[in-house]
Amino acid sequence: MKVLVLNSGSSSIRYELFDAVGWRALASGRLEGIGVAGGRHTHRRLADDGRMVEESHPGDAADHRAGLAEVMRVLRLGPLPDASALAAIGHRVVHGGEAFRGAVRIDAAVMEAIRAHAHLAPLHNPANLLGIEVAREACPGVPQVAVFDTAFHQTMPPRAYRYALPRELYARFGVRRYGFHGTSHAVVSRRAAEWLGRPIASLDLVTLHLGNGASAAAIRGGESLDTSMGLTPLEGLVMGTRSGDVDPSVVFHMARATGRPLPEWEEVLNDRSGLLGLAGVGDMREVLRRAEAGDADARLAVDVYCYRVKKYVGAYLAALGRLDALVFTAGVGENSPEIRAGCCRGLEGIGLALDEERNRAAGPGIRAVHADSSRIAVLVVPTDEEMEIARQALACVAEPAPGGTP
Repeated sequence: MKVLVLNSGSSSIRYELFDAVGWRALASGRLEGIGVAGGRHTHRRLADDGRMVEESHPGDAADHRAGLAEVMRVLRLGPLPDASALAAIGHRVVHGGEAFRGAVRIDAAVMEAIRAHAHLAPLHNPANLLGIEVAREACPGVPQVAVFDTAFHQTMPPRAYRYALPRELYARFGVRRYGFHGTSHAVVSRRAAEWLGRPIASLDLVTLHLGNGASAAAIRGGESLDTSMGLTPLEGLVMGTRSGDVDPSVVFHMARATGRPLPEWEEVLNDRSGLLGLAGVGDMREVLRRAEAGDADARLAVDVYCYRVKKYVGAYLAALGRLDALVFTAGVGENSPEIRAGCCRGLEGIGLALDEERNRAAGPGIRAVHADSSRIAVLVVPTDEEMEIARQALACVAEPAPGGTP
């Protein structure tokens, strides 16, 4: 029994194939450059000795239909000789608005709802929908499931998700905070509870998904109480190229001062800000290298990044009233002891203390990095959004979640 996970972008298809017995990854890859010359297909497959072997070759595909055909061709050569072996195909969909609180089996009504929410994620939902349409054509007998980035945060109360804007903007246009990275926050909170040996219903957690995109979430009893991203993924923490929180008037001030139109400033906030804007480079590894070498701009970028995270941790401690564990995940959160230390420095007054040696020790799986004296656990928990999508897809096919379809 196998589950295929697809993440369709505007010019790419990312995929991962799982054996649902034991949840082992059998293959994964990324087809890039769809619709343009010079496309590339990078594919990883499970070798006989248990290692993942990576192969890369030209992967020109005129459109997503040709792109998925190329993906299926490669999979048929290895772990998926026949698509009939698929129990489900799980699709990552960025925005489900208020319509979806969980994974849902895809039918015409679901597709129309995804299309209707395209204005909330114009760069993502249309591409996600295109991937669904192509997959339904290519594998007509295989159940297809949509898993939404926003769904996990639909448990937020109105006091957390409403903006202090005129009511009609919410009623007519859906202007509110939705949050993203929900699949990651869900899986790492569950894994943290398992590692702590406590029911997730008894825990108050703050989870920090720190990658090129970054978000924080306050989680009570396994449900999202608040999260840092908003109507779009721009709000909240400092990210690789996104600014995170800024005074909204910055946009209007700069439009007036420069005469450049508002859409240009939207591009600045999304693609030319964050670490890139502060340090001239958006990759945290390079920012840290430059900071270590004495680059003042890079050092400031690290300080701003960690300070913003620390403020959200404090805010969410206040929202929750107590905190059992702080959880770091994603590329930066899992792999940068410097950033973890910077985010936790100064929090000893709330009972949180890192152990420097544990924090610097690398290792696979979940690990604790707090000091023995710390009243709050600090955990590094690897995320696996693709596996979580696969699990939710299979569960949805076996027993569809009530209230999924609008």
